[in-house]
Amino acid sequence: MTISKIDAFACFGAKQPVKPFEYTPRPLGPKDITVKISHSGICGSDLHHMDEGWKKEDWPIVPGHEIIGTVLEMGDEVTGFELGQLVGVGVQVWTCFADDCRACTTNSDNLCPKRVATYSAEYADGSKTYGGYATHVRVQSTHVVVIPPTLPRAHAAPLLCAGVTTLTPLRRLNVKAGTSVGVVGIGGLGHLAIQFAAAMGARVTAVSHSLSKKTEALALGASAFVNMADGPGAEKFDVLIMTSSHFSNMDPYLAMLEINGTAVILGAPENRVDFSPFSVIANQCSIMGSLIGSVADMKETLRFAAEHNIKPLIEEFDMKTQINDAIQSVRDGKVRYRAVLKV
Repeated sequence: MTISKIDAFACFGAKQPVKPFEYTPRPLGPKDITVKISHSGICGSDLHHMDEGWKKEDWPIVPGHEIIGTVLEMGDEVTGFELGQLVGVGVQVWTCFADDCRACTTNSDNLCPKRVATYSAEYADGSKTYGGYATHVRVQSTHVVVIPPTLPRAHAAPLLCAGVTTLTPLRRLNVKAGTSVGVVGIGGLGHLAIQFAAAMGARVTAVSHSLSKKTEALALGASAFVNMADGPGAEKFDVLIMTSSHFSNMDPYLAMLEINGTAVILGAPENRVDFSPFSVIANQCSIMGSLIGSVADMKETLRFAAEHNIKPLIEEFDMKTQINDAIQSVRDGKVRYRAVLKV
């Protein structure tokens, strides 16, 4: 007999606290896995959804797309997994994987035009997706990944969004020894970007408006620190990883690029961002976006993190008793650097 009800915490309106919520999951399909959740990360994008900053929501929503747990149920056609196995679920739960889909056939399934997000979305049949602020989640096995045994559960959770989001563009841009990388914003994404870039051999500079982050940034692997309150500094970067969503003008950051350099936008401001065309033309530089990563990218992120002993800095909260406190701490910028809920 399969799980027929799931206990969760849902947001019922913009900027409202989450409340207990019970829902009926879609039936267990032949390719589905039900995951019994042990940990779920709180991502900054969860707040954008709960605040309706990015789009209008179909309330209620159950946020959470950094999900760790064990395999509880499997459909008849599921292969490659075992009951009780430690697994994770990230930002997306379905893509078409069709032979004529350019995204899915080029290891870019995260860009599939038919992709379905882990929450705040609908499957093709109209059923809603609900995320990881819950006891269980049921998803297609194609979007479930095995967690390496050397990664602690709580630390593995943020790697499924923050981790893959930061490592993937570094790999795509072939960052290596000798590459100069600037990381803008030393928070949930930025502190992982520093660790990944340093492990790849790059010369890493942390860029922040807060001197309070300097000591930790250097300890994480940065070799230099730029306080934007004092100006951008003299160093130029081959790659600038922009993890903050709090900017409205790209020009000061484009001025920090080497010739032919690339600024990668990971943080998504809720409003439009401006830049002068001359900021791009003069140095022949590029502005690049990067959306999380594919299923293969998730697996590579977990492998790379395990191999190089890279772990997010986390604060754990009890889901049942502290979830709204945890969300508020993330909202207030008090968490260093990722909040993880323990079920």
